[in-house]
Amino acid sequence: MNFLSVILFSLSLSVCLAKQLPKHEDKCHNLLGDELIAEILSYEKVKDEILNYVLQGDFKGQTYDQLAKFVDKFGARPSGSEVLERSIDYMIELTREEDINDIVTEELEVPHWVRGEEKITMLEPRVKDISLLGLGRSASTPPEGITAEVIVFENYDQLDKALDEDVRGKIVLYDPIFTTYSETNQYRTQGATKAAAKGAVASLVRSIAPFSINSPHTGSQTYGDEANKIPTAAITLEDADLIRRMYDRGENIVLNIKMSSTLDTKVSRNTIIDLKGSVHPEKLVIVSGHIDSWDVGQGAMDDGGGLFISWAAPVILKRLNLIPKRTVRSIFWTAEELGLVGAYAYEEAHRNESHNINFIMESDEGTFAPLGLIVAGTDKARCIVAEVLKLFESINASTLIEDDSPGSDISVIIKTGIPGASLHNENEKYFWFHHTEGDTMNVESPEELDLGAAFWTAVAYIIADISVDIPR
Repeated sequence: MNFLSVILFSLSLSVCLAKQLPKHEDKCHNLLGDELIAEILSYEKVKDEILNYVLQGDFKGQTYDQLAKFVDKFGARPSGSEVLERSIDYMIELTREEDINDIVTEELEVPHWVRGEEKITMLEPRVKDISLLGLGRSASTPPEGITAEVIVFENYDQLDKALDEDVRGKIVLYDPIFTTYSETNQYRTQGATKAAAKGAVASLVRSIAPFSINSPHTGSQTYGDEANKIPTAAITLEDADLIRRMYDRGENIVLNIKMSSTLDTKVSRNTIIDLKGSVHPEKLVIVSGHIDSWDVGQGAMDDGGGLFISWAAPVILKRLNLIPKRTVRSIFWTAEELGLVGAYAYEEAHRNESHNINFIMESDEGTFAPLGLIVAGTDKARCIVAEVLKLFESINASTLIEDDSPGSDISVIIKTGIPGASLHNENEKYFWFHHTEGDTMNVESPEELDLGAAFWTAVAYIIADISVDIPR
């Protein structure tokens, strides 16, 4: 077949496929109709007004500046800590300074886990200190620590196939290679329970990250109801790989682990800020981020950026006197890091009002340059959001990714049938710094935070103002 014939054949095949497989846009056009599509398109001017105000006008750089002041003042904000509560008070006062006074806090009981001394020393085959971070709610070791041999598993299948007598009395190290966070973090969240069931005396996990400069990554873990609560920690990629190489060579690896911590409960608060709608104030479009952080780093990226673009949305709209038909509600979730505690409390407290949630949004995987939204909902709901996102092609933020469980805190709400979305952004390096000492303001960019705040605000406004509710 000559070159021209190949081209002609390819063209005819494309036409046939196009006839057989209706385009996504055709499906959305049929679901929405000309009138609604034209209405959404009519928000081009107000979208530009918001973007210009944030990217070039008086709000330029303010999201970064306010986040920097906040992070520099409070640093890390662990669940149950006094510094977290002071940071909540600060955000309330900062909002009142913008003449937004529809602010409510809702108290709830949260875990208060405090890290103490942590040290791992390799005793055999040579002496070496191993960098670590204990995982949330980890049990402590005896004061003298735990000294034991290491057994290494790449996955749970290998653990399950191992004889109990081969695991009993040993330290289990999981060394899975990072694929995606959702797939790989199971070894952090459940590893201690599964190792303890085999008789292990402690568990370690290769940090859940694709990159490291000898930096351990902490995170939450949960003991099963019947589990023997053994100490558990993350170690660096470098040390995990070192131990794996030694183990594969048949060398006997002995570690001494010393870890201490305390665990009790304290009272914290979810913070709710409303910019009341002009026509349907009872109906809500929610933007959100969590205000707590791990005790390492400064919580600038996780989730200071998400917190501040969600704070900025009602502030920007108020300054521009853009009051949508429905209420734009900002929620600052508390105690996300230790198990979405604030989100579960909010869902339970507001369950009887959930029919009024029109759409819920969350930013909790970085505030790098926005690319669009990760959306859960019916076909029609996704089509409406897709049409809204077309307005943001000029800033390269028009991508819609379908996912039935986007976000962390909002997954608690979305699983009840409410449509919602998380921020899709250029977060390829997010897990380089996630849950480490490296989560500082150096990770944030003023320009990207401006883009995020402008995008977040404009999307929330349009969804809160259009004539139709987002269908369920």
